[in-house]
Amino acid sequence: MPPPRVVSLVPSLTETLAVSAPGALVAATDWCTHPAGLGVPRIGGTKNPRVGEILALAPELVLANEEENRAPDLAELRAAGIEVLLTEIRTLPQAFRELARVLTACGVPSRPRWLDAAEEAWSAPPVQEPGRTAVVPVWRRPWMVLGRDTFAGDLLARLGVRNFYAGHEERYPRVPLGELTSGGAELVVLPDEPYRFTAEDGPESFPVPAALVSGRHLTWYGPSLAEAPAVLAAQLGAPLRPA
Repeated sequence: MPPPRVVSLVPSLTETLAVSAPGALVAATDWCTHPAGLGVPRIGGTKNPRVGEILALAPELVLANEEENRAPDLAELRAAGIEVLLTEIRTLPQAFRELARVLTACGVPSRPRWLDAAEEAWSAPPVQEPGRTAVVPVWRRPWMVLGRDTFAGDLLARLGVRNFYAGHEERYPRVPLGELTSGGAELVVLPDEPYRFTAEDGPESFPVPAALVSGRHLTWYGPSLAEAPAVLAAQLGAPLRPA
């Protein structure tokens, strides 16, 4: 049986499907950058997909995520008779469960090797001893940081980095820079997405060392998980010192 026609509204799931079920994917968002050279129609952003274009492609399944996509867009797709698989991923174990569910729904006949490699890469127990405490901005102007119950925060904790705002009531709180720099964190972790922090844009705002990390390896769930522990550990272990 051929795989269903699938539209992905989530970059992580686009890569997952493109690697695991070539030919199933019929469209993806403008933000779906992996794998490189993915030759499928683009239907807008994760927050503003062009629903009419999606419907014109007659997909049998749309892949979405409760954090990345808007409920009104998904409701419009469902009202038109399109099945929407909505994922919720806030921890690493949850990611592995949801990835298996997505692969099954997309007709992948056997467990892909990258998924075994990813589970093996993360098989070590999370670091238990006290580690460095970090502020983890994901945007500036205004400054926004990782708060409670985030996938990226769970990955960092497993690598021995404690999110300073893990106990915040919001998942992505807006925090004034003065508070970020005076709270006592030992490190600032600056990913290159969704905001593209660089050595020239971000570290200068903080009086503590800054670790520039790959946003894809910190926030994506999919084939990138297999190399994420090694990539992130290396980047976290070589922070830039404040000027």
